[in-house]
Amino acid sequence: MTTYLDFEKPIAELDTKIHELEALAATREGPSIADEVQKLRSKSARQLKDLYSDLSAWHKTQVARHPNRPHFLDYVNHLCEDYQELSGDRVFGDDNAILGGLATFKGRSVVVMGHEKGRTTESRLKHNFGMAHPEGYRKTVRLMDMAEKFNLPVLSFVDTAGAYPGKAGEERGQAEAIARSTERCLTLPVPMVALIIGEGGSGGAIAIAAANKVLMLEHSIYSVISPEGCASILYRDAVKAKDAAEAMKITGEHLLKLHIVDQVIKEPIGGAHRDPELAVKDAGKAIEKELKALLKLSPEEVKRQRRERFYAIGREGMG
Repeated sequence: MTTYLDFEKPIAELDTKIHELEALAATREGPSIADEVQKLRSKSARQLKDLYSDLSAWHKTQVARHPNRPHFLDYVNHLCEDYQELSGDRVFGDDNAILGGLATFKGRSVVVMGHEKGRTTESRLKHNFGMAHPEGYRKTVRLMDMAEKFNLPVLSFVDTAGAYPGKAGEERGQAEAIARSTERCLTLPVPMVALIIGEGGSGGAIAIAAANKVLMLEHSIYSVISPEGCASILYRDAVKAKDAAEAMKITGEHLLKLHIVDQVIKEPIGGAHRDPELAVKDAGKAIEKELKALLKLSPEEVKRQRRERFYAIGREGMG
């Protein structure tokens, strides 16, 4: 069952009418209404394409948060083989908001890690809605240490509103854990490719996205703070999140110009949630292409490329 967003109301109304006509046709004899249904389907498809061809930053934020978008485990299950999850930070415990382990991607052994939000109420609570505690980021450091030791590329999938902001996180050193994870990304001598699959929020995102190549899906977002958080601070009113989203330049179009991301991957019409398998497949192709190029570099060249990539952020006139 499709979950419609607020701005998709015209599409929802059309689709509801289509379902009603189909149900009516199945329960009675009489003139065929197949032609009418087909016309409505074509109209719905056109409206959906037109609507998604020019989404505002706030609408993209809503799409990035859609509950049916592919999550980390969806990407792992469809793109990787022999996935073996590795748990715990060897200091405090395990964190289910960030998962990771060893896998085979396109015939090559890799380390994969990413935020998992969960889909059902039970799993969302288990994964804390993708908001990691310090032990989650200490786990990523352990995984990246392993990647260096065994010369394995790292694939990272980012989807979080931010690191967990509660008391427990602060007591266990949230800021330090995020900083260590970011540092570990930047010092890796092996290739690292990160993909923003939904929300890329704050330090909780950059902690596993300081990669050689940072890709993002067309309707994902990447920002230093959530639009609601920005509005609360700057406008003293979270209701102005829509205005904040526009001002923050959080969409792929703007981030590409600023060299914060390297590629924006097109999504199926209507968003990744409408055709998850195609979205994951296209993302896999983009990751594979970037990884192949990076694997040709020596360890020193890998670190140099990553360093220059981040130095280039915000520079005008660079290709």
